[in-house]
Amino acid sequence: MSIKALLAPIGAETGRVTLPADEWLQGRTLYGGASALVAYTAAVRALPDLPPLRSAQVAFVAPVGDKVEPKVEVVRRGRNVAQVRCDLLVGGVVALTAFFLFGTEREANAKHPASKVEPWPGPPEDMDVAMHGGGPAFIQNNFELRRAQKTQGAGPPVVRRWIRLKDRKTLDPTSTLVLVGDTLPPGAMRAMERQGPISSINWSFNLLDPDAETRDGWWLAETASDHADGGYSSERLRLWNADGNLVMTGQQCVAIFG
Repeated sequence: MSIKALLAPIGAETGRVTLPADEWLQGRTLYGGASALVAYTAAVRALPDLPPLRSAQVAFVAPVGDKVEPKVEVVRRGRNVAQVRCDLLVGGVVALTAFFLFGTEREANAKHPASKVEPWPGPPEDMDVAMHGGGPAFIQNNFELRRAQKTQGAGPPVVRRWIRLKDRKTLDPTSTLVLVGDTLPPGAMRAMERQGPISSINWSFNLLDPDAETRDGWWLAETASDHADGGYSSERLRLWNADGNLVMTGQQCVAIFG
């Protein structure tokens, strides 16, 4: 099922829709990046004159299935910045709430380019395939992954992978970043003493370039745990293009079960 097909039922008029979600499910719920993209798509289709997306805060409240009702609200709109909320309701109850910040580009009064990726893992074409025949179904259905670090199994709580969508010709650059940015498991996975379920609770991110592009669809993704204890992990997320340029930063709270 293509991502275009998943998003097709979402119209300019908000109301209950049925999504062909089977290939994008992670357990009982839509994979986080897909559910965030559903909310983003509902917002921009309801409000087509919005400036580019700059930042978002997403709360994964409850499972998002195939039947959802998007609710879009303009919280405030100024000369340059629009702040928009989108809730995804399931059975009349909020299952996801997202707060999007859209902003027009202005003349820069501060310039500080982000550092390139370090260490450079090597180009994706030279890396071994990762998670081939394993991992969540939504990964197997929709993504290609390649290794981007030597560490496997237990070790420092950092996960790096080259990643690209199998169907990458139908999305605009911003939608692609929203969909791809939450793909990897948490870095804390490498510090787990035993296998057990993990679940994203929230996700906030900043887009450094809403029009970011990359070579052959490849993005370098990283999740890293800053602290894990008491059943939770505080995670940093970063995404670079194939040239090692940082295009997205984020953070997340993840529940660690088991």
